[in-house]
Amino acid sequence: MPTAAKTNRIGLEVLPYKGSKTTLCAGCGHNSISERLIDACFEMGVDPSRVIKLSGIGCSSKSPAYFLSASHGFNAVHGRMPSVATGAMLANQQLIAIGVSGDGDSGAIGIGQFVHLMRRNLPIIYIIEDNGCYGLTKGQFSPTADLGSTLKNGVVNDLPPIDMCSLAIELGASFVARSFSGDKKQLLALLKAALAHRGTVMLDVLSPCVTFNDHTGSTKSYEYVKEHDDPVHEVSFVPFFEDITVEQEPGSSQEVTLHDGSRIYLKRVGEEYNPTDKLAAIRMLAETARKGEYATGLLYVEPDKDDFCSLLNLVDEPLAFLPLERTRPPQSALDEVMESLR
Repeated sequence: MPTAAKTNRIGLEVLPYKGSKTTLCAGCGHNSISERLIDACFEMGVDPSRVIKLSGIGCSSKSPAYFLSASHGFNAVHGRMPSVATGAMLANQQLIAIGVSGDGDSGAIGIGQFVHLMRRNLPIIYIIEDNGCYGLTKGQFSPTADLGSTLKNGVVNDLPPIDMCSLAIELGASFVARSFSGDKKQLLALLKAALAHRGTVMLDVLSPCVTFNDHTGSTKSYEYVKEHDDPVHEVSFVPFFEDITVEQEPGSSQEVTLHDGSRIYLKRVGEEYNPTDKLAAIRMLAETARKGEYATGLLYVEPDKDDFCSLLNLVDEPLAFLPLERTRPPQSALDEVMESLR
């Protein structure tokens, strides 16, 4: 007799949470992120019909096709996903918005929209799949590429990087975290917490590009990130040919050797770390960056901060479903305005 398929708290099997077959490169960290999103939404009992998936342009922005096939998706113009997300959430604040972007999509052409999304604290889970390069256009440096890192052709980056986590904390996001695509346990925990948070969740996920940015000299390679990850919580990673996982104690640093021989350092934040202290979060990010490490885990959270929809005093019913008579002023209101201007 066949075993009944496992269902979650709302009675759904895992199939509605899966997506199309990926067309990304084999071993791409972005696929691991999609898998963790599937796990988190299934385990949290998220209703796929309430989720809107949003993205811009780039390898990362293809990811929404690979999870939650039963949800609505919108692929926006390059760097313009935040404005589409804002419109969607103002029209229906009962939605769960999951935005997937890249370090180029958010840190370059979309940096202006990123800034204003963070300061508004829009209720959205904003994931940056961060590989330090433009994987869709042959691997040029992105704004998060570290100073001194190299391309496969030997070109050295002479510009300092943008730290998207520090920027998000400074601008006003109420939940800021960083993880590694290969750290299944930590990433899953952060995504579950993100689903329970009301406000802007900015999750920067180091996701090595196996085609253009996984070589010795890259600071976004599997090897370098595993060697320099400074986990605020926990770390592991998914390599090119087979999974590479690590077990890490809070507060410890660990060097991880990648398949190509490169190494990364992960620093997990310790149990004594207080993620509600904004200045401490910014200081820790600066200190780990100076040591060439990546701090991972929940970096900052402000659980009681009002989200954008609350600040605007929107009615409880979705604006998109309100009848015309509740959204358009009556003729008498127009007559009153016109009379006052005579």
